[in-house]
Amino acid sequence: MENRTTLKKSLKPQWVWAIALGSSIGWGAFVQPTNWMSTAGPLGVIIGFLIGALLMMLIAVSYGFLIKSFPVSGGEFAYAFISLGRTHAFVSGWFLTLGYICIVALNASAFALMIKFVFPAVIENLYLYEIAGWEVYGMEILIASILLGFFGFMNIRGAGITGRAQFYFCLVMIASIVTVTLMVGAQPGAGLGNIDAYFPAETTAFAAIISIVAIAPWAYVGFDNVPQAAEEFKFSSKKAFSLIIFAILAAAILYSMMILATAMTQPWEALVAEGHAWGTGVAIQELLGTFGLVLLVVALSMGIFTGLNGFIISTSRLLFAMSRAKIIPGAFSKLHSKYETPYLGIIFAVIVSMIAPWFGREALVWVVDMSSIGVTIAYFYTCYTAFTLFKSSKGSDFNPQKHVVAPGKKTFALLGMVASLTFLALLLIPGSPAFLGIESRIALIAWVVLGLIFYFMKRKELNDIPEEELNYLITGSEEIKVKNRE
Repeated sequence: MENRTTLKKSLKPQWVWAIALGSSIGWGAFVQPTNWMSTAGPLGVIIGFLIGALLMMLIAVSYGFLIKSFPVSGGEFAYAFISLGRTHAFVSGWFLTLGYICIVALNASAFALMIKFVFPAVIENLYLYEIAGWEVYGMEILIASILLGFFGFMNIRGAGITGRAQFYFCLVMIASIVTVTLMVGAQPGAGLGNIDAYFPAETTAFAAIISIVAIAPWAYVGFDNVPQAAEEFKFSSKKAFSLIIFAILAAAILYSMMILATAMTQPWEALVAEGHAWGTGVAIQELLGTFGLVLLVVALSMGIFTGLNGFIISTSRLLFAMSRAKIIPGAFSKLHSKYETPYLGIIFAVIVSMIAPWFGREALVWVVDMSSIGVTIAYFYTCYTAFTLFKSSKGSDFNPQKHVVAPGKKTFALLGMVASLTFLALLLIPGSPAFLGIESRIALIAWVVLGLIFYFMKRKELNDIPEEELNYLITGSEEIKVKNRE
């Protein structure tokens, strides 16, 4: 049996926490508040995000257990293999790869959009064409590509550099959000008095809250980057669960603070009615002037940088794990001779993401909306795997090498499965507040068809790999064993 390539252990706990938090708080927290409030009102958005955080914490119980037991790159790809075999591992990995790369591309596009708002004369140069109502400029593509190239280069240099940078980016982002919120609250004419109407007049409180809960998988996607980096932990994998919980909690608080900061600037219904492309930016600039806008731009930049960094890490590690398992070409599991990073996976993620800005932001948003399906499927696989490994008691099917008696955690895993299926239903059932648009559904069908073609091309080769060898390549052991048992 061939030697199994492994990654260097270089990530500290605070860096991993920053990967989870920074990946969860992206451009949406700073750009979307007025859009969210138009749907649910300030209180509806905040309650919706808090409920979403609690549901994510239910799912995080399963993640914590599986990261502790199987600290390997691949995360949900590996978990799907453990419980359901190689075909389901491929399905999980296929959808996650798309989801991660799309989020990388969207964050790069969001940075160009921010530059366009602050310095429109810079971006609106080299007009190329229009797609779905979005004017595509050469400068927009150039800025997004330079940013992607920088983070790709930084990731190739090693997880130690990217982990430390991620932590500092998060600290700056948190400080900026707290400062902006406090400054808004201290201004005459601003404050909580502008939040008289908690929900939109045309909808019920319940419908408003549910519309926000439905986007929780998208809002908090990023905490699931932790298992992708598990092989590189320079600490006990038992800490993963608490790091994820603290990251989700911090993300919920930061989302809520940005909603409050936006809603307190002026009566929120009037702000929403004005229909600005970046309502939060306009509101903060009008109230706090250039300094306030600079703080907001710094916070948004840090949110974009942490999202880019976190999802490049995750994409490359997922490709590395799938390559190591011989599901995709072996080149993706080769490590850099000096830095010991999966450099070809990093380069691939960056190059594919560089293609996306050429299609315009609206086309990219359709694909990202569709990729929420992939993330939700990964949540389900994780919870299902944990559910099969937790046992209520030592029954006849209990295997001490594979199972753990934990009836409470088994219940949490079941609730996580239900939450995942609920999110999936909200995205796919017509009439749901989060039902995918026609463009996103077309993109989803196209990706499924591509996946089927690729799978049937690779099926014979994949099925020819002996079970023991595949266990070893994915989990590091010829048999699936629960490590660090309680």
